[in-house]
Amino acid sequence: MLLVLGLSLGASAVYSVVSLADSLTRATPLSRQVQSLNGSLNNRAVFDLIYQALAIFFDLVPVALVCFLLWQTARPHLARLGLGFDRPVRDALLGLGLALVIGIPGIFVYLGGKALGLGVTVSASPIDTYWWTIPILVLSALRAGLQEEVIVIGYLFARLRDLGWRTWPIILTAALLRGSYHLYQGFGAFMGNFAMGMLFGWLYSRSGRVLPLVIAHFVIDTAIFVGYPWAASAFPGFFGVVK
Repeated sequence: MLLVLGLSLGASAVYSVVSLADSLTRATPLSRQVQSLNGSLNNRAVFDLIYQALAIFFDLVPVALVCFLLWQTARPHLARLGLGFDRPVRDALLGLGLALVIGIPGIFVYLGGKALGLGVTVSASPIDTYWWTIPILVLSALRAGLQEEVIVIGYLFARLRDLGWRTWPIILTAALLRGSYHLYQGFGAFMGNFAMGMLFGWLYSRSGRVLPLVIAHFVIDTAIFVGYPWAASAFPGFFGVVK
């Protein structure tokens, strides 16, 4: 379990804590600092695309690893991860509902964190940079949904249950991990993602299905990655600085 986390979101959490420490020890107040999402990886378009695609691919390797580790010979093969595709319509509707329930309050958590000096300004990539920018942003949102929900919910729950942990300590631990690798965005992002993790963990403990959580996460991140640059450009005074 620790090896899987060390190859994926556990490492992200460590880097995020260090990034927050760096931000807090700067002269510029936290609320006036900027953290970029999905920034360019190369100043040449074709190589930027290649690097972006490779980054998404390799971020999904730990997801493939946990699927391999928890694969069962009996059907459904990925039942221990909570992955089943027998109710796609129901899962999709639940995921969309969750996205609305979480996404709208999440905007106010972000703005409130900035107003209180607890968070940085998030700068997302412009949506008109290249012809492939939006598809890559959508794929990045899908990567985030799969990586976070399959590993932090499906895999972590399975392994901690194997160790004899009870449900609520697992939910709390998973939520703390989810919040920790968002600390680079400030304390507001930690609190918002911690709350999301508590809700997702509770829902998973009741349903045993991770696909609605993946769908909800994908929809939320797609709205952030694609919609936020437009909204921030249109209403800079409301959302903050965009670079």
